[in-house]
Amino acid sequence: MREEAIVQAAEGVHLVHGSNTNWIVLSDGDAATLIDTGYPGDRQEVLASLKALGHSPEGLAGVLITHAHNDHLGSAEYLSSTYGVPVHLHDEELPHARREFLHQVTIGQVVREAWRPGVLPWAVHALRSGGKTDVRMTRPAPFPGTGALDLPGRPVPVHTPGHTAGHCVYHLPDAGILISGDALVSGHPTSRTRGPQLLPVMFDTDRATALASLSRIGSLAADVLLPGHGPVHRGSVREAAQRAEELVS
Repeated sequence: MREEAIVQAAEGVHLVHGSNTNWIVLSDGDAATLIDTGYPGDRQEVLASLKALGHSPEGLAGVLITHAHNDHLGSAEYLSSTYGVPVHLHDEELPHARREFLHQVTIGQVVREAWRPGVLPWAVHALRSGGKTDVRMTRPAPFPGTGALDLPGRPVPVHTPGHTAGHCVYHLPDAGILISGDALVSGHPTSRTRGPQLLPVMFDTDRATALASLSRIGSLAADVLLPGHGPVHRGSVREAAQRAEELVS
């Protein structure tokens, strides 16, 4: 695992940069919560990051998924079936994780956007990393309660639909941290913009709803943003959400 790939955001909170996607490790002693799992091709990096932080996959208390796109769900079924780790998503994202349907950018959409800088290199990487691999889950579970989850880090799920119907961000109110998945990012290989932003429109299932979710994100008290793509962003999350909305406008 590249040393620079693991970034400490706070005590017991680490963002890990995978090949093109981030995941988060919340530590509490020997126990840990993993939020998102990268592409299928990132599996060895996921395992290596856990080891570097003093954890093992069998020691995971749970896996939380922001949304069920392949670059976030990649090793969830592996961790569940191999190590018995429970994997939780929002109720509306469960059928997506089971692949009863797939809300994901299509090859046709990518071809239509191929003229944009960065799109073709991103698409090649996505295919090589398992972007079209069948990663459906057999036993995804809903959240075991409301409010803060009884898992290391005490993350609070907040439903932020738009990128997908069941997309969730995870708030760490005591640490002032928001784990934002793809509802608010700080960069992406297909974007020339740097800093807080929405992903390019082709990636969202419902752009208007994704924009509306920025208001919910902006209402959460946090001054550190750990996105699904791009570097850690330090500064008011409310202002970050406002900037992303202004960029669209």
